[in-house]
Amino acid sequence: MSVMTAADHRIPNDHAANLADPAAYADGRIHETYRWLRRNEPFGVAEIEGVDPFWVAVKHEDILEISRQNDLWHNGDRNPVLTSKIADQKVREMMGGSPHLLRTLIHMDAPDHLKYRALTQAWFMPQSLKRLEDRIRVIARAAVDKMAAKGGECDFVNEVALHYPLHVIMTILGVPESDEPRMLRLTQELFGATDPELGRRSADADKPPQERQMDFSVITDFFEYFRRLSESRRANPTDDLASVIANSTVDGQPISDLEAMSYYIIVATAGHDTTSSSTAGALWALAENPAEFRKVKADPSLIPGLVDESIRWTTPVKTFMRTATADTEVRGRAVRQGDWLMLCYASGNRDEDVFEAPDTFRVDRSPNKHLAFGYGAHLCLGQHLAKMEMRILWEELFPRLKSVEIAGTPALSEAFFVNGPKRLPIRFEMA
Repeated sequence: MSVMTAADHRIPNDHAANLADPAAYADGRIHETYRWLRRNEPFGVAEIEGVDPFWVAVKHEDILEISRQNDLWHNGDRNPVLTSKIADQKVREMMGGSPHLLRTLIHMDAPDHLKYRALTQAWFMPQSLKRLEDRIRVIARAAVDKMAAKGGECDFVNEVALHYPLHVIMTILGVPESDEPRMLRLTQELFGATDPELGRRSADADKPPQERQMDFSVITDFFEYFRRLSESRRANPTDDLASVIANSTVDGQPISDLEAMSYYIIVATAGHDTTSSSTAGALWALAENPAEFRKVKADPSLIPGLVDESIRWTTPVKTFMRTATADTEVRGRAVRQGDWLMLCYASGNRDEDVFEAPDTFRVDRSPNKHLAFGYGAHLCLGQHLAKMEMRILWEELFPRLKSVEIAGTPALSEAFFVNGPKRLPIRFEMA
């Protein structure tokens, strides 16, 4: 088969624009684009003004294959989050040529990625998490009590879903409960930088979203907070994750300030925000599908299935970028060394070739081979904790929740990297 060129597979302007338009992820247009691409251009090139062209992978099998080839497709050679040429240039000027404002696990490749992942991996394995189950259940029970005290109506996102996983991860990390509101606000400003309600008001407000994707002032505020925490844990280590990070060494040397601060930030943000989104996405779907609610209410053994389906359904991390390290070929199309590529997890998770009735929410979906946690070397470090938290919350809530319905207009955040429900007004009855 002859290898095609990028020019032969240019994505139409309207669909390319949706890939980088935060509003398209909030109003559902992105799923229309994904459906069109899966049918008509499953591996094409997006050209958007102000952004370097990039390949777009929307099929489940392609995302899997690319994700398992970590030597061929790098995270760290360019920004792993879609960004504009101007923003990329600004970061490189600030960081001495590096394209990364942070250096977290998602910005690393072998051999560093494995070394830094190993620093905290034991904390997030199922056998280690088992000892936290009782503590997490107490936190879940308190969240359900708080919901019950709302008198039958609440905004499930802002009054329940945001705070439960936040308290869990901050307890593990070692951040005082009094600082949790600050951590929540900074997380929303980081991941919601392109959302007019969640993002920090700044001089960049009128710039294209690819330039606003990462707010430098938010990163600075995170650094200031965690630098003080790190100094405290170096002087007086405790049994929390902050102490592990503060005193970590790689190749016999203490990790750098940038890498330590980046580690804190990824744990303190991704460690709760994505779980909050999937939790809220689950209740949103159940409120709109009473038959599915009745199924899981009648049979608690379906709760693990509900957890996986809500993660597939919501797919909080929508996209990641990769860079080709050598000339290669995907679907008969020639990819050149240095080409940028977008992995569209939310599209892979609704691929008709893998999921029957992918746009239907099913608590008993089986098998459920979703890609929401990624795949390969970069498989989400916190996946077991996220699923455990959600399972425990539902185990505590469903015996008491008699009914739930939408009581207003829900809303998703406007973001093309990490997005999820930002409002979910519900009416409910508790036993």
